[in-house]
Amino acid sequence: MGGACEILLDGLGKKEAKKLSALGIKEVGRIERKYSRYRKESIVSKINAAAGVDWTECDQETAGLLEYTEMLYQSSGGLFDVTSGVLRRAWDFDKAAVPDPEELFPLLPLVGWNRVERRENAVRLPDEGMQLDFGGIGKEYAADAAAEVLCDHGARHGYVNLAGDIKVIGPRPDGEAWVIGIRDPRNPAGLIASIPVGAGAIATSGDYERFFESCGRRYCHIINPVTGFPVTFWRSVTVLAPLATTAGSCTTIAMLMGQDGLNYLKETGFKYLAVDQSGRTYYHH
Repeated sequence: MGGACEILLDGLGKKEAKKLSALGIKEVGRIERKYSRYRKESIVSKINAAAGVDWTECDQETAGLLEYTEMLYQSSGGLFDVTSGVLRRAWDFDKAAVPDPEELFPLLPLVGWNRVERRENAVRLPDEGMQLDFGGIGKEYAADAAAEVLCDHGARHGYVNLAGDIKVIGPRPDGEAWVIGIRDPRNPAGLIASIPVGAGAIATSGDYERFFESCGRRYCHIINPVTGFPVTFWRSVTVLAPLATTAGSCTTIAMLMGQDGLNYLKETGFKYLAVDQSGRTYYHH
């Protein structure tokens, strides 16, 4: 899930809390096994392995996720594209080096959600080398799913936090909201805000999560699928929404849109907090 994860449950005995949290952890594991491109047995790995060759059968859950990614692609003007993960072949953040054009540009024709072929219970990537990557919504989807399992089994107070993307199960037993700290994108030990959240979800995208600096410029892991280069306008974007999946996709789209991301955030109607490269903050609460 790309970071520290926790399930916090309140208003329960220790034994009951442990039993319930195990169910939530199991659900997160199920989604990781099913949708991680790093797992050979995942449906995503099967779809990618069949690229340019054959259709891959999908169950209802996967078809629903594909439908959601279609909606994100359309609403972002093609910027939220789950086929753009292939660009990470050129952008190796462990190497901390800007890729050569001859390494990066041949990958751009492999990006294009609009070319993915879908029918009711199957999907096909038309060109060999194309890939699906649900990294942009995977942990948020897992947070929502785990929270739903916990609610179904009687949890009423607490939250699921997967590497900073949080789905609230319910407020504290006394009705008070949980106070979520928003990290300062340029000071890992500092906070820029503390936000009370009693219901719904909160997610943050930023240029500080995975990045390197070269020649005085910061290159982060959120890559524009059209240019093939990382985004540069925002330091971080935080959104509160009913679901973590919704909050997370909104933050990513705003990061990808650059300056236009502010109008996008306003149009969603959700509460947000955004910080640009000059350190200026924009918010709606």
